[in-house]
Amino acid sequence: MIFRLACGDVMPGCAASFVNADKSLLLEEVARHAAAEHGLTEVTPEVLTAVDARIVRSPG
Repeated sequence: MIFRLACGDVMPGCAASFVNADKSLLLEEVARHAAAEHGLTEVTPEVLTAVDARIVRSPG
């Protein structure tokens, strides 16, 4: 399974995108990006739900 996320789907205007075969690693990348680029240092359950809803899953 391949997991993809376009940050702009969560944060309009952001061009960053992420692809990883490991969902946990993808979420770690996204969290680092969110902290560095968007000042989002706390991943609340609501944020995690919003991000997870926009992750595209495709066969590897």
